[in-house]
Amino acid sequence: MRNHFITDNFLLYNEFAEELYHTYAAMQPIIDYHCHLPPEQIARNHIFENITQAWINGDHYKWRAMRTAGMNEKYITGDTSDFEKFRAWAETLPQTLRNPLYHWTHLELKRYFDIDLLLNKESAQEIYQDASTKLGSSAYSCQNLIQRLNVEVVCTTEDPTDTLEHHRKMAKSRYGVHVSTSFRPDKALLISHEGYQRYLQELEKASDIEITSFKTLCDALSKRIDFFHENGCRLSDHGLSYVPFVEASSSEIKSIFAKKRKGESLTPLDTEKYQTALLLFLGEQYHAKGWVQQFHLGALRNTNSRMLNKLGPDTGWDSIGDYPQAYTLSRFLDALDTKDKLTKTILYNLNPSDNEVLAAMIGNFNDGSVKGKMQFGSGWWFLDQKDGITKQLNALSNMGLLSCFIGMLTDSRSFLSYPRHEYFRRILCNLLGEEMEKGELPDDMELIGNLVKNICYGNAKEYFNFQHDS
Repeated sequence: MRNHFITDNFLLYNEFAEELYHTYAAMQPIIDYHCHLPPEQIARNHIFENITQAWINGDHYKWRAMRTAGMNEKYITGDTSDFEKFRAWAETLPQTLRNPLYHWTHLELKRYFDIDLLLNKESAQEIYQDASTKLGSSAYSCQNLIQRLNVEVVCTTEDPTDTLEHHRKMAKSRYGVHVSTSFRPDKALLISHEGYQRYLQELEKASDIEITSFKTLCDALSKRIDFFHENGCRLSDHGLSYVPFVEASSSEIKSIFAKKRKGESLTPLDTEKYQTALLLFLGEQYHAKGWVQQFHLGALRNTNSRMLNKLGPDTGWDSIGDYPQAYTLSRFLDALDTKDKLTKTILYNLNPSDNEVLAAMIGNFNDGSVKGKMQFGSGWWFLDQKDGITKQLNALSNMGLLSCFIGMLTDSRSFLSYPRHEYFRRILCNLLGEEMEKGELPDDMELIGNLVKNICYGNAKEYFNFQHDS
């Protein structure tokens, strides 16, 4: 059966929305300022053998749906053939109606492969062969998959110990997309994690600094920040349940770090004191470099211990957490702001009940120094779907200025996920178009159209100011 629902006016429900999308949004380049694409595959311009390798392997969104539909794990992360895994996804997809996966899947098939068949058990063989044949050609290499969707900037995410060899290779190439990175020091914060001591050894090697104290830890991280900056990095990123804030003296932090290095156990309060001190240090470093700092807040990770032990992390066993966010976050931001060392900041929430909390929080620290200095980030992970995107846009509009918003990002590991920007843009244009039709916004296409252009592209370009020759 043909796909007749992904039309030119998909998700656009009146003429205002249609004109906003087609005239102002559709042609805007994409600045994907946060994703998890493998830089090694970009640098060597990897070509996938088939669509399973490009589209299903590593995609825990699809894996969760397949498990829910009753698919055996062997068709998900097991050792069955790539076609069998694809067929299992094809059999699952009709059961995902009203889940964003149904929209994303058909958008991706249409935009990348010009396939307008509905994916199901009957069409699986034809679609697998068609898409896999195309993917096997140089026209569908990783670099070309990115360029196919008019992407201008890709910003991946790396640990402080990373060599950035692939980014350095890309910087010297003639590739037309600017490939940058963000600095993600989560492992340095996890002092209570069983792998912490081992991680410090890796950081020592990367920084060529012996880490014997909290100060030398900071020295090592500072040196890696310098290295990342020299190689074009202009962002940091932190994935946290919540931002801790428990102040402590320098002697307390010194003692806590020493206890850990001796192999002694730490209390939860010790951990939060250490994390607070390190986050404040890092925040000041980011400000000194003129970086943007990002905080992804609210994930409840690795909830299924049986499957975590079997498959490892990032395999589909994470969820929305219900952590308190407002008080400690406000104190952390205020501690940096008091010293005038609060850099541009993006806050993302995973729990939709925190929408208004973060939308209001950014207004506390927008000081007029930079347009949209504090950002309430777009719907993330479980929230990057129609309802979640709409609620984020509404909360931001009600509490702040939608006109200063830097828009969508993929936060994806897949080279085929860039239609999510189209999805976001259609939802944005329809939201505004419906309000124009109701008379809640002016019937001024140029005014609203420029708002759309800036949210889709212009604001992010100004905010990040990525330099291709950095």
